Amino acid sequence: MTTAKNTSLRVEIVLDLTCVHSYIGFTRFERAADRHRAAGGELDVVFLPFQVSPEAPPEGMPLSEVHLGFFGSAEQAAQATANMAAVGAKDGLELDFARAVHVNTFEAHRLLAAAADQGLGEPMAERLFRAYLTDGLNIGDRATLDRLAAETGVRPSPGGAEELRAELARVRSLGIRSVPVFRFGGGASVAGAQPEETFRNALAAAAAADR
Repeated sequence: MTTAKNTSLRVEIVLDLTCVHSYIGFTRFERAADRHRAAGGELDVVFLPFQVSPEAPPEGMPLSEVHLGFFGSAEQAAQATANMAAVGAKDGLELDFARAVHVNTFEAHRLLAAAADQGLGEPMAERLFRAYLTDGLNIGDRATLDRLAAETGVRPSPGGAEELRAELARVRSLGIRSVPVFRFGGGASVAGAQPEETFRNALAAAAAADR
């Protein structure tokens, strides 16, 4: 059993909100985090922004078109997305790549930063992932983001753009080139959509080292 602590264990999560691996990894981490908290542990989850496709258009385009260019054929794209959807289904996620809108995630990251400042980063991240990969919503659209914020109880901030640009550059300067990455208590890091057990073990190890 995890020993209750007087101070929170810091966990930094580097992710992009249109990245399916980030969504699956975050979902598995959240289950591990729920168990850690249920056992009396405290977590301070910090989101670090990353853009897999910083050149993506803010107005969006069908993700299927991007996949066609990446995989080279409709058949290969369909097989790859079907395989990933099957992986997501095992974690209770409904991944609808046919509806997804490939879009620049700058504004979505800005909303996530505002939510984190209000103590709502985790539910906001989940809602943004689901909006993109399940609901087929354009998470670069301001009106859509405002509606998602309202659903989650977040007050959007009009500022933060320059701070976000600086943070995106800082994260890149750390040598991170793919996501997700989870950093536990300033110590061990876990990369990729690892099994829930991996996250549970990382949390337990970090908590023990932090005593």
